[in-house]
Amino acid sequence: MAARIQHFRQLNVYRTAFESALRIHQISLNFPREEKYALVDQIRRSSKSVCANLGEAWQRRRYKAAFQAKIEDCKSEASEVQVWLELSLALNYISQEEFEALDNSYEKILAQLIKMLINPDQWLIK
Repeated sequence: MAARIQHFRQLNVYRTAFESALRIHQISLNFPREEKYALVDQIRRSSKSVCANLGEAWQRRRYKAAFQAKIEDCKSEASEVQVWLELSLALNYISQEEFEALDNSYEKILAQLIKMLINPDQWLIK
């Protein structure tokens, strides 16, 4: 039997989201200067928000509806990241390979979040 998760930082979904947010921050350093307050700000904000909302969801595990609402926020932010990534690709700010790697990471994140929503009781504090 696997060890019980004691902190949100132990969640696979959190680690994947955190690593992806760091990667997005790094690649966005090379975006054009005119995108600083538009695309760069948006993609960084939404990618980091996935992590932050997971942390908040973890602290709201005593209340099912509150936990689920924060997980839904995570899903929304993860989907937003995918839109910004697609725009970054279309504008030739990132390569096809970088896009596919990050988009696949966010597909994995979304799948894990959906699993958490399907069976929230395993995560709740009883």
